[in-house]
Amino acid sequence: MTALHLSFYSAFTLSSLGLAFHRTHLISALLCLESMMLSMYVGLTMWPIQTQTASFTLLPILMLAFSACEAGTGLALLVASTRTHGSDHLRNFNLLQC
Repeated sequence: MTALHLSFYSAFTLSSLGLAFHRTHLISALLCLESMMLSMYVGLTMWPIQTQTASFTLLPILMLAFSACEAGTGLALLVASTRTHGSDHLRNFNLLQC
C-alpha cells in the first residue's frame, strides 16, 4: 500500500468515524461530510494517474460541483435550523414533529 492509498483511506475512515461518534452539533456533522467528499475527490483525481488512463477526467470536476452544492445546502439548513430552534445541537431536532 502506497502512502497515497494510506492517506486516502485514513482520511475517509477518520471522517466517517467522526461522523459516527461526534454528532453533537450540525456543523461538525457537515464538516465530517465535507472531509469525506474531499477525500473521495482526492482519490478520484489520483485514480487515472495511477492507472495510466486518460479517461475519467471529468468525474472529479463533477464530484467537486456536487460537493459545493452539498455544502451550500448544508449551510442553508444550518442557518434555518438555528433560526427556528435557537441552536445547532442535533438532539434538539425531532423529525417526527410538524
